[in-house]
Amino acid sequence: MAAATAAGRFPPAGVQAVVFDVVGTLVEPWPPVAVAYEQAALRHGIACEATTIAARFAAAWRRQEMVDAAAVPAFATSRAREVGRWRAIVADVFSDAPQSEAVFAELWEHFAAAAAWRPLAAGSELVHEALRAGTAVVLASNFDERLLTIAPRIEPLSLAGHVFASSELGWRKPAPEFFREVEARLGHEPGELLLVGDDLELDVAAARRAGWRSLQIG
Repeated sequence: MAAATAAGRFPPAGVQAVVFDVVGTLVEPWPPVAVAYEQAALRHGIACEATTIAARFAAAWRRQEMVDAAAVPAFATSRAREVGRWRAIVADVFSDAPQSEAVFAELWEHFAAAAAWRPLAAGSELVHEALRAGTAVVLASNFDERLLTIAPRIEPLSLAGHVFASSELGWRKPAPEFFREVEARLGHEPGELLLVGDDLELDVAAARRAGWRSLQIG
């Protein structure tokens, strides 16, 4: 954290709102994704170790990112697409087992609960720093509409003045339209916004291409 802020004050002068990514930046799944998948699968008669699930999940995630990148227009999304994304990931992880639909339904509800997430210290501290500086705090995430019910129930998400989920914006990062939508809804120019996130491409590089400032943590 010290290295991230060594270049100057946080937030930098001229920033009107600090826009935070959510998963991996402010909160993380707990238990970890692979463990949650393993436990849910076992309840439906599928035995698969967490280490195997972790590798399959990473591959399935990449495949869905490629699907979105190849779409026309690229990275457009919706509530239906986000449900379809997660259904496809779960089916992929469990090799289209007949029970995978039931596992998907359970996992969808699991990750909709605040109890499935725990705060990350570094991101939480930046939220408090921004608020102490009198700067608006905003959430903008590739999470789907479940974020809208989770955010008010867990700190530091509950401290944000605005919550934007990709399924509601109609775009996923790294699409430039994601950033344009956030700008329009906040009423700020690109240079007045700072994106804080953990992903070098989806958060930091994409924000910079959109004309925002950005900061990587995690």
